[in-house]
Amino acid sequence: QVQLVESGGGLVQAGGSLRLSCAASGSDFSINTWGWYRQAPGNERELVARRTSGGNTNYADSVKGRFTISRDNAKNTVQLQMNSLEPEDTAVYYCYVLVNRQGRATLFQYWGQGTQVTVSS
Repeated sequence: QVQLVESGGGLVQAGGSLRLSCAASGSDFSINTWGWYRQAPGNERELVARRTSGGNTNYADSVKGRFTISRDNAKNTVQLQMNSLEPEDTAVYYCYVLVNRQGRATLFQYWGQGTQVTVSS
């Protein structure tokens, strides 16, 4: 029902910036929550940032003040602006959404394929 396509990952030096984008496509859905997660080798997947349809935002303590999540509802896209990147930010970043599907009472979760972010020291 919903597909997520991510872009913007890559290699950057410490102190640099990257902007990740994610586009949702499909039919018969509306987005309840946008989110970005990341997972480094050997680590658990962790929430980086999320934004609800009501405008509430949450950030992991490790990225507060450096990362910003934003959305374009008209285009069904979300972005993650990452500034002052550190080697510890190196991970695979995953876009995710919680959606309301028409005719269904519960929320459904979808994940992007992941995009690699590597920060060199």
